[in-house]
Amino acid sequence: MSTSQTIITPTPIPSHPHTLTERLRDILQLRFTAIFAALPPAALADISPANPLKRLARVLGYAGLRLIGNVFQPIKNHDDLHGKVWLYVVSANNYDALEFIRKARPDAVLVAGQAKNIGRYNAAVNRLSLRRKLLYYWQFPLAFFGLLKTDGGRAWRFFDFIFYAIGYYEVYRQALRQHRPRAVVFSNDHNDDTRSLLLACRAEGVPTAYVQHASVSANFPPLGFDLSLLEGQDALDKYRLCGPVQGEVALVGMPKADAYLNQKNTAPQVQRVGIACNIHDPMPALVDTLVYLLRELPDLAFTLRPHPSDGRDFEPLRKLLPALQWSSARQENVFDFLLRQDALVAADTSTHLEATLLNVASIYFRFGTFALTNDYYGYAARGLVERADTPAELAAALRRYAQHKPADLYRRATYYNATLGTADEGRSQIRTAALLNNWLNTSSAII
Repeated sequence: MSTSQTIITPTPIPSHPHTLTERLRDILQLRFTAIFAALPPAALADISPANPLKRLARVLGYAGLRLIGNVFQPIKNHDDLHGKVWLYVVSANNYDALEFIRKARPDAVLVAGQAKNIGRYNAAVNRLSLRRKLLYYWQFPLAFFGLLKTDGGRAWRFFDFIFYAIGYYEVYRQALRQHRPRAVVFSNDHNDDTRSLLLACRAEGVPTAYVQHASVSANFPPLGFDLSLLEGQDALDKYRLCGPVQGEVALVGMPKADAYLNQKNTAPQVQRVGIACNIHDPMPALVDTLVYLLRELPDLAFTLRPHPSDGRDFEPLRKLLPALQWSSARQENVFDFLLRQDALVAADTSTHLEATLLNVASIYFRFGTFALTNDYYGYAARGLVERADTPAELAAALRRYAQHKPADLYRRATYYNATLGTADEGRSQIRTAALLNNWLNTSSAII
């Protein structure tokens, strides 16, 4: 498919759900999937404890610190939000994915929820007030019992998520009516606050666009923006598995990678190995693997990069393996990290794709045994990365790459990045900005 080809899908954008239960079921779609509900307790502990009393304590803490705290927290925005193109972000990764649009359009402003943690960019984004969210918590019993009827035990297991999601939709509708943005551009399509704003936009007739910022899964909500700018065929194929693809779609490559694609790794042998982990990788297995690798491959330099949301205590590991190097995801861009590596070892993370684009040898290795996330993004099945199932296999693969690393590994990523190997390679930001401009400037932007 040519990167200049745009697909106009016959399925219209659906209207917003009109009942409270339907809305919250849409907003919490990913949280109520079988794969999420079946995650190991250790992986869920930080976001939704298995013990209902701990969940209740978390909810009360949220109500006291976040909701009541919002009432007394002043909001001083850098920009006037009225009539602007909102770039809505929920993480530092979202910010990195959309900031080029702010530079390209003088009417674009970066926006986040009032107390949303955007990491190193907290002070750089405008905030939408959530003070009135408190006024809607009378809905919680209705929402809870309504979702008990549709989702049974999962509503009880995740009553904390239901509580967190209450009020976003109503408050965001008020914000849209107050500021009347020209459009809202998203880079996340499954968080509760993101989906609430998307539904609010539909209700208020505000056009929406989506710029993909990371690999997607067939467990995501169906694609439902007026314009969706996806990285490649992989994303489109997976969204088709999620449900009807709605709105206008174009494949634009990976804008955030533009500045790095001309810096591909040309080292003929692997000497530096990055290991990316997240909360889904059990600490005991991670530690055992690192101990094994550092013992078996003493000539290689290993760097561990925990996900920015991984709040576990790594100090014992630092003391156990003083030779292990570290990368802070809160301070170092993922591409800057990868530029310092010749190989990557990780389980289920889109860092595999980013590594392959830079010709970094990437190996899929699962530190845990949770069956439902086995090759979650399909990278190993499609041949984007090599797979190792045991520490011995992993060490053998690294030894082989230490002898010879191919110079054309990046070509494997063509299915995931539509501009790779074309005249548009490294120009995804230009192409994305042009498509957004055209969409905003034509009557077809509003559906």
